[in-house]
Amino acid sequence: MEFNQIKHISLQEWDNLNSKDTIWIRVGYGASGQAAGAQEIFDLLKELSSDMDNINITLVGSMGLSYAEPLIDIKNNSGVRIFYNNVTPKITKEIFNYLIEKDAPLSEYVFGQVVPKGEKPIDGFIELDKSEPLKFTKQIATKNFGSISPTNINHYIANGGYEGLSAALNELDPEKTLNRVKNSGLRGRGGAAFSTGIKWSFLAGINSNIKYILCNCEEGDPGAFNDKGILENDPHMLLEGLILAGYATGASNGHIFIRDGHEIPIENSRKAIEQAYEHNLLGENILGTGFSYDVEVSLTGDSYVAGEETALMEAIEGKRSMPRFKPPFPAAFGLWGKPSNINNVKTLSYVPYIIKEGSEEYKKIGSESSSGTAIVCLSGHIKRPGMYEIEMGMTIKDLLQNIGGGSSTKNEIKLLQTGGPLGGVLGNEDFDVKIDFDEMSKVGAILGSGGIIVADSTTDVVDLIRTLVAFNQFESCGKCFPCRLGNTHMLDILNRICNSKPKDGDMDVIKKIGNSMKTGSLCGHGQLGYSPIASAIKYFKDEFDVALSANHPVDSNIDEMILPTRTRP
Repeated sequence: MEFNQIKHISLQEWDNLNSKDTIWIRVGYGASGQAAGAQEIFDLLKELSSDMDNINITLVGSMGLSYAEPLIDIKNNSGVRIFYNNVTPKITKEIFNYLIEKDAPLSEYVFGQVVPKGEKPIDGFIELDKSEPLKFTKQIATKNFGSISPTNINHYIANGGYEGLSAALNELDPEKTLNRVKNSGLRGRGGAAFSTGIKWSFLAGINSNIKYILCNCEEGDPGAFNDKGILENDPHMLLEGLILAGYATGASNGHIFIRDGHEIPIENSRKAIEQAYEHNLLGENILGTGFSYDVEVSLTGDSYVAGEETALMEAIEGKRSMPRFKPPFPAAFGLWGKPSNINNVKTLSYVPYIIKEGSEEYKKIGSESSSGTAIVCLSGHIKRPGMYEIEMGMTIKDLLQNIGGGSSTKNEIKLLQTGGPLGGVLGNEDFDVKIDFDEMSKVGAILGSGGIIVADSTTDVVDLIRTLVAFNQFESCGKCFPCRLGNTHMLDILNRICNSKPKDGDMDVIKKIGNSMKTGSLCGHGQLGYSPIASAIKYFKDEFDVALSANHPVDSNIDEMILPTRTRP
């Protein structure tokens, strides 16, 4: 079947849902919706509408507004979508019954409205996409969030999905596809921020019948949930990017690598792959173009280090998640000894837009050195926690105020924990820095995978750093001794400091350990292990000085912090 035929069928289904005769109620899901009770709301609406043929109840992705979950929206006969936030079963019944009786929204619970082009907004309701926080976002990879069912390929195709793949296969050859990505300036969103196009070119230049594209969704950073969020809300966006990466590099197989236990991303990814095969978007002779490509889901256990690219390959091969020595590099000797390339979920999710709209259009978005957008996850002491896609170049201060809504407590924001537990902290004197890979690097911060944990002035920095080092110590794979022993020694010293038992020269010893880890560790887990401490000293040296005075125990829930230590053979 040709792609135009597939798209025609998809548009028919989409138009039926949006017809004036159909009441379409969408319930936001994903991890945040699930945690807030979205499944119960969905089941209730299905029960209430069970004998009504003109009502369609659909589980869709989350809009990223975690603070507003459970979130539902109801399309009226003009296509205007009326949103209700933080609904309960009682409120849901009231909204539904009022809709059936009055054919109108129950205004006292309305969160806002989204108005399609050409239609008039309803008086008295704010337009969500023109108000905080959504008016400050820029949606590319998240453009379908909250609008489509993540398990229905027709919804994705009806909204422009797989058009980039069709264009590449029919109008571009692999080299032109790769060059379009390279010229876009897209940089890896997993933390390293390396040029995606150049990275792909390493694999494209190697001649082999079997080559792998690996998509990394291990995502073990506390406070980061955007990779999983993409798979929860729009897995076909990622899958299309993964197929395009395979086409551009001449790869034969793709793997989506997910931590076991993350059921929604796993189920959605498997369903998306199954549907793509059914529509001849995967498998042999895709869309009749002669290009063949296979994709599967691979799982790993609970291992933070499994997110490192060589440890990821070890895990897929059924081994312990431990980094390999390099060289050889994955492009020469990767999964099963075959040439391989590893990309983050977010990185691949931008590719369909770049191929469809062109590299110049993508470069118009963002900053000079960091084109495109960033998908950030806000949590902690912030009024509007959630997942937001913003244009690169926005300042940290604007992100916290315009999107996050400021502190959720009566206290001012003191610091941010960015870039995961290896990224360290950022003090409020540098909140004017732009969200840009290079600008953040200049102040010693990293964006990493996009997690930003907000802490107010009540936060004890020394105790926070102890918690980060404890995480890193527990998650060390143990393969190289600088990381294995270094994290343990740093944690021992921090435990002692936090319990008013410091020794002279403790911080000098920690710094020496950190430098040894940086130069001697096998992967970034050990190489960056000292970063949380170094960044905290930069911004909050006075708090460390007080803790080192031996008469100021750090505020902690327990007298002695005893953490599990992994025993290695």
